[in-house]
Amino acid sequence: MNEVFIYGIILILIVIIIILLMLYFSARNNPYYVVYDEETKTALKRRVMNLKEELEGELENFDVEDWEKTLEESIDEEVKNL
Repeated sequence: MNEVFIYGIILILIVIIIILLMLYFSARNNPYYVVYDEETKTALKRRVMNLKEELEGELENFDVEDWEKTLEESIDEEVKNL
C-alpha cells in the first residue's frame, strides 16, 4: 500500500514538473514585457506627451450639446431606416 502511495506522489510530482517546464518555455518564448533603450523610451514619452496635449486641446473644443444633437439625429435616421 505504501508503495502505491509513493508511486502516486512521484507521478503527481512528475506531472507538475512537466507543466512548470511548459509554462517556463512558453514564458521565455513570449515575454510579456519589452525592454527599450533610453532613446526609444524618450521618443515614446515625447509621443505620448504630444498625444496627450492633442487630446486635451480637442477636449477643450469639444461641444457636448452639438455631439448630443448629432447623436440624436443619427439615431433618428437609424430608426427611420428600420
